[in-house]
Amino acid sequence: MLTFLSPVLALMARILIAFSVTFLVPGIWAWFEDHRDLQWIWLAGFGLTAVSGLVLAAITQKHRRELKTKDGFLLVNMVWLVLPAYSALPLMFLVPEITWFKAYFEAMSALTATGATALSGLDHLPVSVNIWRCFLQLIGGLGIMLLVVAVLPMLGLGGMQLYKTEMPGPMKDTKFTPRIAETARGLWGVYFVFSAACLLAYRWAGMGWADAFMHMCTTMGLGGFSSYDASFGHFNSPAIEWVAIVFMTLAGISFVRYFVVLRSRSILPISNDREIRTYLGVLLAATLLVMALLLAHGVYDDGLEALRISAFHVVSLATTTGYAATDYAQWPVFAPILLMFLGCFVSCAGSTGGGIKMVRMVLLVKQARRELVRIIHPRVINPVTLGGAVIPMSVMTAVLGFMLIYGGATMGLSMLLLLSGLDIVTAFSAVIATVNNIGPGLGEVGPSGNFGGLNPFQLSVLSFAMLLGRLELLSVLVLFSSHFWRK
Repeated sequence: MLTFLSPVLALMARILIAFSVTFLVPGIWAWFEDHRDLQWIWLAGFGLTAVSGLVLAAITQKHRRELKTKDGFLLVNMVWLVLPAYSALPLMFLVPEITWFKAYFEAMSALTATGATALSGLDHLPVSVNIWRCFLQLIGGLGIMLLVVAVLPMLGLGGMQLYKTEMPGPMKDTKFTPRIAETARGLWGVYFVFSAACLLAYRWAGMGWADAFMHMCTTMGLGGFSSYDASFGHFNSPAIEWVAIVFMTLAGISFVRYFVVLRSRSILPISNDREIRTYLGVLLAATLLVMALLLAHGVYDDGLEALRISAFHVVSLATTTGYAATDYAQWPVFAPILLMFLGCFVSCAGSTGGGIKMVRMVLLVKQARRELVRIIHPRVINPVTLGGAVIPMSVMTAVLGFMLIYGGATMGLSMLLLLSGLDIVTAFSAVIATVNNIGPGLGEVGPSGNFGGLNPFQLSVLSFAMLLGRLELLSVLVLFSSHFWRK
């Protein structure tokens, strides 16, 4: 078994060494925010993670070979299970009365860009703690493994298997440049440019530098963590909310498309993309519907205010960010249910959002139409197409299989939470919120509450749900197949 895992552990060692540097970011903020007595905790986290990586590297230094497909699946799962454990350690020392289960849940939520928090009193936490929570979402947003793919050539290892395992969406075999590392670096370059623009926009809208940095991290990562219990309600600023709306919308679009636009110097890859057009159309239609509902029920009297509040929460929940400017759970019941439903599928494949992705929903609708036509005209040739290209049956089979497993996993996890004693609204919405990496749910875990009241078993189930959602289910569940472990 050790020989089988050694190549995976050898690369895991390098990931730990690289990840250890991230502990210095909150350490720097602690220094400048006059919390220098907290620096030792961040330095200890840096040292422990780096030493763990170095020791693991020394043990496995003789085992270097090209990763196989199985190795890719093992490594991706190992990264997303192990890194939250290291990330949780500073929280154990810096957050009052926190348990290990809450700390691990918080770290998993951060790295998977879910945004479901088990903490309260965020306004009173040290700045470095909130910086850490939010910075982890920036890292996890596009995918830690994508960064690893970019540096694999320097380690003498190939990364195509990892890219196929981590890349969101059904079109995992698509190559956008001749070298996969070039693609990875290009995507991170686009990500950095958008992040810098978002940071400056928040600062221009009135946030301080620390708040602007933290909310830039969680906006571009579509994670939704905030440094305040009231989230965006703390700022009560239309300008800040509009900045968030713009950048959440941009982050919900495939970064691959932005990369292609830059390489081709043409806007056509975006304007001609069926998934993106549907994505924007759904956001617009849902915003107008929620606005009309709020005005009709007298929740807001001013049309512009209703438009802004509706747009903010539709975009926030649909892109799986999870920010809140008000307690939308108190709106007419149709609205919060619609917002949760949108979070299940609206964000685009290749974005930093969660859920099943808009492209899968488009393909499912097209497949349903195809079957209806075949009922009337059994001999008609009517293939499923997307952007003028015929979708292979292998892709459609994968989409249908994914949806079957998605439904089964959602129901299974919900039943576990019901068995543990949660009410049906809290249990089902918590699973929907974590499997789709949305963040807040309804009931006890709604926008005015958090996940802190759940017991260790419930937090563990939902931590697993976040892992499933981040790695799109199949990449995790394949490890439970007996065929995976056969030689």
